[in-house]
Amino acid sequence: MKRGFYTIMAAQFFSSLADNALLIAAIQLLAQLSGPMWMVPLLKFFFTISYVALAAFVGAFADSMPKGRVMFITNLIKVGGCAMMFFYVQLTPSGVDQYLTVLIAYAVVGLGAAAYSPAKYGILTELLPPSQLVAANGWIEGLTVGSIILGTLLGGVLVSETVSRQLLAFDLPRIETSIDTPGEAAIAVIVLAYLAAALFNLFIPDTGVDHHVPKKNPFYLIRDFAHCNNLLWKDKLGQISLATTTLFWGAGATLQFIVLEWAKAALGYPLSKATALQGITAVGIALGAVAAARFISLRQAVSVLPMGVAMGAIVIGMIFVRELWIAIPLLVAVGTLAGFFVVPMNALLQHRGHILMGAGHSIAVQNFNENLSILIMLALYALMIRAELSIYVVILLFGLFVSGSMVLVRQRHLYNQRQGDSLHLIGIDKSGH
Repeated sequence: MKRGFYTIMAAQFFSSLADNALLIAAIQLLAQLSGPMWMVPLLKFFFTISYVALAAFVGAFADSMPKGRVMFITNLIKVGGCAMMFFYVQLTPSGVDQYLTVLIAYAVVGLGAAAYSPAKYGILTELLPPSQLVAANGWIEGLTVGSIILGTLLGGVLVSETVSRQLLAFDLPRIETSIDTPGEAAIAVIVLAYLAAALFNLFIPDTGVDHHVPKKNPFYLIRDFAHCNNLLWKDKLGQISLATTTLFWGAGATLQFIVLEWAKAALGYPLSKATALQGITAVGIALGAVAAARFISLRQAVSVLPMGVAMGAIVIGMIFVRELWIAIPLLVAVGTLAGFFVVPMNALLQHRGHILMGAGHSIAVQNFNENLSILIMLALYALMIRAELSIYVVILLFGLFVSGSMVLVRQRHLYNQRQGDSLHLIGIDKSGH
């Protein structure tokens, strides 16, 4: 890999580390305010909404300047969201308004993440040849999952009674920090990770790609985005990879909250301990991502679709688990299957998108669809929790939906192949070679 790739990895690690730790800190803030349980998945809902609402614009923004600069600006936006979350008491003195302030502050962090993502993935297609994309995605996804593991664990540790007590006991001479709760203390530490990511962003190389954006009219950008979205869904390989990653990210975001609720119901774990189980799932994703990078080429990407069917079936097995020694290998297996099938499909989607419309626009289309899936699935999950459905019923419905959807995607690919071989398009660059 080129040297700049490792700088990108470092920047991504710290930014993702902070994102995942911040979610746990935000959940802790809602708990401090005695917020209802159905508001917890709304955190991710508010975080994600910018990906959908601004999808037509973030791709053009990512392509308008060197992507290292884009990543630097968006990390500073995340720091601004943390500041809003930190001062939620000063901004809104009443209880219900404080819930809303925490959600809005997390939405600002999501705004930064929405603009960050096209630059993070788009620079890979600018920096590396198609032959290295699966390996690059394997390393990026593996490292991202590593940051998810550590970030989730970090968040759990920061809000735990022992560590939060030590953080709250720390005082700066002659400075009033206004840090009075475990959630606020955790956020103060998390901001440092965002600043570290911003520092690495400054050293990401300019790839020399033309960053001139021909049109800035918002109506043109919306029409152009709609055209790109339509183009990718009509492409025989693009539609399969986009459908797969769309399902994966919607299911993954929902599973993140299902695991927390399941750990409480099945194992009696509080939030600080339940976050460790999220980390165990992420370990499996990292293993699957690295294995895919090692053994699956871009041309073999569609061969991993059955893994998604198996993942949904294994998730249903959570219903019968009551012991930690069974829970750990099951969650690792779920994560491994998820990582193994999503990394090649993500690389294939990036490759086809780069050929059809350019890196930034392609990632923006991908983010729109994937995060629309997250919004829908999280909203349905919040409604099920509000309706007081058993977490075991939720797990059963979730597993059946994932397996059934992946069966339909695979059938669609087989249908496409019967109409004419599309796999010869893999590896072709913009010039047709």
